[in-house]
Parts: sequence; C-alpha cells; structure tokens
Amino acid sequence: MGGGPAPRGALNGSSRRSTPGGDPGLYGPASEAWRLNREAMLLLAAGPRALLLQIAHPLVAEGVDQHGDFAADPWLRLRGTLRSYLAIVYGSTPRARAEIRRLNALHRGIAGPVRDAGARERHGPRYSARDPELSLWVHATLVDSTLVAAEAWLGPLSRDRRERFYAETRPIARAFGVPEGLLPPDLKTFEAYLAAMLGPTGPLRISATARRLALHVLQPPLGPVARWLGWLPTPAYAWTMWPAVGLLPPSVRDGYGLRWGPIERSVSRWLVGGFRLWRPWLPPGLRWMPQARAADRRMTRAPRPSRVAVSKVAGTEARTGERG
Repeated sequence: MGGGPAPRGALNGSSRRSTPGGDPGLYGPASEAWRLNREAMLLLAAGPRALLLQIAHPLVAEGVDQHGDFAADPWLRLRGTLRSYLAIVYGSTPRARAEIRRLNALHRGIAGPVRDAGARERHGPRYSARDPELSLWVHATLVDSTLVAAEAWLGPLSRDRRERFYAETRPIARAFGVPEGLLPPDLKTFEAYLAAMLGPTGPLRISATARRLALHVLQPPLGPVARWLGWLPTPAYAWTMWPAVGLLPPSVRDGYGLRWGPIERSVSRWLVGGFRLWRPWLPPGLRWMPQARAADRRMTRAPRPSRVAVSKVAGTEARTGERG
C-alpha cells in the first residue's frame, strides 16, 4: 500500500472525544476496531487468511516473492504485518501516523517485473505496490478477514457493528493512497467490491508463485516460535492453520488446492468451539494482544501537567500565601 500521511481526525470525532486519559490514537476505545482486534486468537486466524487472499492477486504475489525473504522466514512477514497493523489500531496518534509513513516509504521501493507468464499477460509487464488498486485489495483483505474471523471466533456481529467497523477503516485506506473515488463508500459497496474481485471475471488468479508462498504461510517453520520444537516436521502441526483455511472463500481455497474434507472441518470446529467455550473464563492477559492492553493502560492514566504548568500553579499558590 502507498500514499501519504494519515489525515487529521482520522475517524469521526465521537469516539475520540468520549475517551478519558491519554491519546486515543486514530481509532480510540469506543471504536469497533479496538473491540475486535484485541483478541489474539481472532488475529491469528485473520492474519493467515488475509495473507492468502492478498497473494491470490498475482501482482501482490510477485511483490511478496521478489522483495524480502518470505520463503526463508515467513514469520518475519507475519510478525511485521501484525506489528504494523496493531500499531496503527492501538498506537498513539504520533505512533500510528509514523507507522503509516514508514510503510508508505517502504512500499515506494516495491516494484519490479512480472515474472509469471499468466499474470504478465493479464496485468502487464510490471507491478508496483503504489498501485491504488493493489493498495485497496490489500486493505480489503485485512478488513474482511477481521470481520469474518470475528464472526467465527467471537460470535455473530450485527449489521450496525459491521458498518461502523468498515467506516472506521476508510480514512486509513486513504492514508495508504487509495483515492476516494476508488474506495467503496459504505459496507454494501465494499461487499460488492469483494464479490467482484472474487468472481470469475475478477483479477484474482492463484499463480504458481502464490501456491509456493502459501505453503510457507500454512506450514511455517517453528524455530522462531518454539525452538525446542523446531525438529517437528511441518505436517505435524499444519492442522493448527485449518481454521484459517476454513475461513477462505471456497474458490480461493480450491485455487490453492487445499484439502477441506471431513477431517479438516471437524478439527477446525473443535478448535474454534473450544476457544468460544473457554473464552469467558480466560483472563484478558491470555486473550488480548499486548498492544491492546498497553493502549488501555495509556487511556486510563491521568494526563500529567507539564512542568511549566506546575511551576505556574506553585508560583500562584506562593504569592497567595504571601498576601495572606
């Protein structure tokens, strides 16, 4: 995604004005984004789904494949994507805007030749991460995956909550270079956009590059996560990704050639059902992302008066005492 810095007052002012304490950032505690994205299990399901949807666009797959070391260390991209996303959602206003500027600067260097023959025939000889249509697709996968994962892992979301969440994300898309004329104005139009992208005449095609990258998404090495388990073969824990696979649109799942039979369905239902059963009993420290907890603490701290203000107050009190 590309573009300029986040606009001032990224959201409507209601959620920002209603928050006590510290800087609410670009969303604020009253936003749906703060409510939904704090759940660690939700993001662990939404993240792989969003990545698989992103690289289903052959030009995004080209960029991911040619820049960085995704095949050698897929956790690096997964961690980086999650860290950036949470910084924008839960960071202070300066922190969130700085992350948007950093990503925009990074994406300016992501461009190159389209190597896949089919993608080159359909989309031309070169790609660029600053292409507004690609920026919109990457943004859309994050928005849609959050909503889909929330429905699966937390429970049904009302239409009103879904509409509010989508409205909250529009200024962020504009900050990443998606022009207003291209950005769907409301949830209904956004859903129509997703249907068109996923439809038979849409631009998504699962290329050989995307299939190769998908193996690294769904069967990443355990070393960076649990070094003492690094000896395990990847198929031994591939089942932990099945809930994310189950959340993919069937056409995308079939395009990747991913199995989705009775075993995969049963294990996914067991994992999701177990989390929903135990979630009310789990302490927030285990359920919530640390960035969300840090943002909560930031908002509950009373703002400290500046040294200048303190000295002025002290001076006033001293002079009052002298006159008394």
